[in-house]
Amino acid sequence: MASTFVAAFEILSFGAIIVLVVLGLGIIASMMGIFNFAQGEFVLLGAYITYLAFSRGVPIWAGMVAAPFIVGGLGFVLEALIIRRFYAAPIVAMLGTYALGLIIRESVRGLIGGFYLTVPEPIGGSIDLGNMHISAWRFTIIVITLLVMAGCYLLLSRTSFGLRVRATLENPALARASGISTPLIYGTTFAFGAALAGLAGALIVPVFSLFADLGIRFLIQGFVAVMVGGVGSFIGPVAGAGLIGTLSAALPWVMSPVVADVLVFVLAIAFIKFRPQGLISGRGV
Repeated sequence: MASTFVAAFEILSFGAIIVLVVLGLGIIASMMGIFNFAQGEFVLLGAYITYLAFSRGVPIWAGMVAAPFIVGGLGFVLEALIIRRFYAAPIVAMLGTYALGLIIRESVRGLIGGFYLTVPEPIGGSIDLGNMHISAWRFTIIVITLLVMAGCYLLLSRTSFGLRVRATLENPALARASGISTPLIYGTTFAFGAALAGLAGALIVPVFSLFADLGIRFLIQGFVAVMVGGVGSFIGPVAGAGLIGTLSAALPWVMSPVVADVLVFVLAIAFIKFRPQGLISGRGV
């Protein structure tokens, strides 16, 4: 019983990490119509900023709080200078964001020298439930993920900013005619998605350590999760992230991790073949 509970907790905590990564990617894909292939590197930047703060003697919590704001600011600048030129050509946008991600990844690789660098957990130890012990930091990640999900949903569905974002998504020309600054909305939305990736990187670096290829795995899984969940809504990518994260964490308990990763992608491709609109979406992938 104890081992089953611990396994379920590990699966849930990994799923929460995937949800954090996919939230930003899904918002950008759903709201702006492009896939940001630099999203994994935004995760890497969030992790690097946290490590940099810690290595300079700054409290690790301060680095984690600063990471999403810095990464979001960088995302806003990149959207204004580069990304907005590609909205009319989504394929070119994918190639452009991939190139940006490559530049960021190799820059960080040069800064850290190709090493694996560790960052301590801000909340160490474990939570004891009878004879069961679960990581306090992984539990914190789950709680933060739930709060961020609720906050994002309320922001996009219950505020005037969310209304402007949804109006710009549905009909940009009418939104401009109504006085909405669509370039500002696009820039802010992209920055918000990048900030969520930065937050994900800051939270997971104590768990996975810092290395240059940290964001690649999460980018691939996040991309698959968005396609499975469906583009065009907030709930779709989150549902896809929960499904892909659960499978990615659960299958290695019963089979080889390599076989498990391949099986997850095969199942995802088969699902998309028969339901291209995703789990929850009104638009096709």
